[in-house]
Amino acid sequence: MKWINLIFFSIGITATFLACQSNSTRSGEPELLFEDSFEQGLDSTLWIAEIAPEPNSHVYVAEGKLWLDTYGGVTVWLNQLLDGNYAIEYERTVAVDTGANDRLSDLNQFWMASDPSNENLFSRSGVFESYDSLSLYYVGMGGNTNTTTRFRKYEGGGTKPLLYEHDHKLKANHTYRIRTEVIDGVTTFSVDGQELFSHRDPDPLTQGYFGLRSTYSRQAIDNVRIYRLNN
Repeated sequence: MKWINLIFFSIGITATFLACQSNSTRSGEPELLFEDSFEQGLDSTLWIAEIAPEPNSHVYVAEGKLWLDTYGGVTVWLNQLLDGNYAIEYERTVAVDTGANDRLSDLNQFWMASDPSNENLFSRSGVFESYDSLSLYYVGMGGNTNTTTRFRKYEGGGTKPLLYEHDHKLKANHTYRIRTEVIDGVTTFSVDGQELFSHRDPDPLTQGYFGLRSTYSRQAIDNVRIYRLNN
């Protein structure tokens, strides 16, 4: 049987890109560039889902949240190139109840992602290894069935050194508040106000795409916001 990955969306779109107007924001204050609370559905041109071809694997919006509900790997990319100094914020919950894919694992994220050999980044299967050739930063929080939390830099061509490791473990059904910053060559990843990783890159990635990443789990995402940081 051929399994078909489904992406559900509605005509109503709550996501908003906001024009940056230097005369409307005082120096030093962040400017809101983007927000999406998923109240009216999923814009499938704005959010690009790559889902491994496994049964019972779907990306959809329900009850005002984006759900990654998959048996295999999944990446949902925001189709907006980001550069300069910025911050990404969102809320995310790993659901553990009676769902077929419920497993406490893999609250993961890509950012500053690009493909050195292809202008079109959105061309992969959702299988984790298919992203090895990209250039990006990656955090796998609660990976390997909630035994590891790691920060890597993918350097393109399959090289992806482990730079840092943390003892953070996921809690089931807890809504995490995730914040990622990129400021002048330093990128940080914070959870509920606690900084887990900070990396000053001697060869920093200067532009790329943000992607929500997971595998074999059911997770809800809400209140995605991106800010320009005017330091």
